[in-house]
Amino acid sequence: MIDRYTLESCSSNTELLKLKIKNIEHALQAAEKLIAESRMNESAISFLRKRIAESRQDLEILYLLKES
Repeated sequence: MIDRYTLESCSSNTELLKLKIKNIEHALQAAEKLIAESRMNESAISFLRKRIAESRQDLEILYLLKES
């Protein structure tokens, strides 16, 4: 989950907001690629999928902030 400081910083600085969105999008793509190409055990994949879901939620919050 995005912390309050990051939200406040992103709401006052559009360049930071764009950078944060780009960073999370890249991390999600890399994590999904890692899962697809990996032979990790189920617990590691489950952990990574949970983190991906949390990052998607953060990204949605940032998209909403960008639109407002």
